[in-house]
Amino acid sequence: MKLWDKGTSVAQAVEQFTVGKDRELDAWLAPYDILGTLAHIRMLNRIELLEDDELLSLQQELRRLYQLAIEGELKIEAGVEDIHSQVELMLTQKLGDIGKKVHSGRSRNDQVLVDLKLYFLAEIKALVEGSQALFDRLQQLSELHKGVLLPGYTHYQVAMPSSFGLWFGAYAESLIDDLQMLLAAYRVVNQNPLGSAAGYGSSFPLNRSMTTQLLGFETLSYNVVYAQMGRGKTEKLLSFGLSSLASSLNKLAADVCLFMSQNFAFIRFPDELTTGSSIMPHKKNPDVFEILRAKTNKLQTLPTEISAIISNLPSGYHRDLQLTKASLLPAIEEMKACLEMTNFMLEHIEINQDILDAPIYDYLFSVEEVNRLVLAGVPFRDAYKQVGQAIEAGNFTPQKSVNHSHEGSIGHLCTEEIKRKMDQVVRAFDFGKWEQAWKGLVREGKGLS
Repeated sequence: MKLWDKGTSVAQAVEQFTVGKDRELDAWLAPYDILGTLAHIRMLNRIELLEDDELLSLQQELRRLYQLAIEGELKIEAGVEDIHSQVELMLTQKLGDIGKKVHSGRSRNDQVLVDLKLYFLAEIKALVEGSQALFDRLQQLSELHKGVLLPGYTHYQVAMPSSFGLWFGAYAESLIDDLQMLLAAYRVVNQNPLGSAAGYGSSFPLNRSMTTQLLGFETLSYNVVYAQMGRGKTEKLLSFGLSSLASSLNKLAADVCLFMSQNFAFIRFPDELTTGSSIMPHKKNPDVFEILRAKTNKLQTLPTEISAIISNLPSGYHRDLQLTKASLLPAIEEMKACLEMTNFMLEHIEINQDILDAPIYDYLFSVEEVNRLVLAGVPFRDAYKQVGQAIEAGNFTPQKSVNHSHEGSIGHLCTEEIKRKMDQVVRAFDFGKWEQAWKGLVREGKGLS
């Protein structure tokens, strides 16, 4: 079944090439397609394109289908082109001609637009929750190990003292900026395209404000041409949010792989979380973080991939846009898995408490010695030269202690301040509005609710 079928068959090779993985990906959109249809038929009833008894019958059946979709039991049958066709087919099979009325005032263009936007709202919430869980883990570890020093590096050279409190805390704060990127995408996602039809509106007196309210969108994409132009652009902006999250996890994974090596030996993981070698019995490889590093590198290419797909397209709908689903939907699943696995692994991280006992790290404290001399009244440039000469002469003996007290330093991590920053960003997402709206659409009840 195809919603556009006029009785002319399409060559199987053409159909297979153009549909690709779309039917498989559409299964992920099933609950959201039904939510959009529930809102649309309520609006059709309001503008008198559906009778009250027709609305009641459609609502009852759509709510049943929604439950099947949530449970993963709503399948796209062989010969059915997409989820939109499948839902309409099932409604028609159950209710007869009433089922054929749900497409009035819609096109597959705005139908897939609203499906994707509802899906993105739910998936962004899942990404935020995964990021919050990892953030909490990092802050917990930062406080737990805040007194344990480790070397800080610039240019891969031993530079200045750092600490595990700083290291874990840095990645916690990095996630906040990543969520700022995701929040920008969320605000673009949170606009209702339904009613734009094929991108040029409808001669029916559609009430687009009503469907916006019913679906819990913050606002709507008013201009119908721009609503259609938003496809591809929305995916591109969301891909930047994913890429930003991926960049933080990528750098963390790279650090872990380095810090686990025998040359560093800063951290370790239980044997059951590492892998061995087929020939070297001593090996404990950081495979999880190597795969994590590769996956997040791949995720960081996502904006380029989507940008390439949507480049040089004029306004209006083009089939090219279908391919953005195949790029973005699996990437979202990958990102959620990366967040979850990172959190799981860090739950079991083990810290070397005595890293700086090794004499190789004596020079970490050269700046501390310069500062000590400055505090004693020696001009900075003279103190710098004095310490440098001691190092060259091989008689530099540091005091291996630090007294950093300013905001964000070893002795003042600002954990609570960073937590407030995170809470402020998370509150800005305001997921409750659409969550309540969706519950209202699928709630069983009497009357035209």
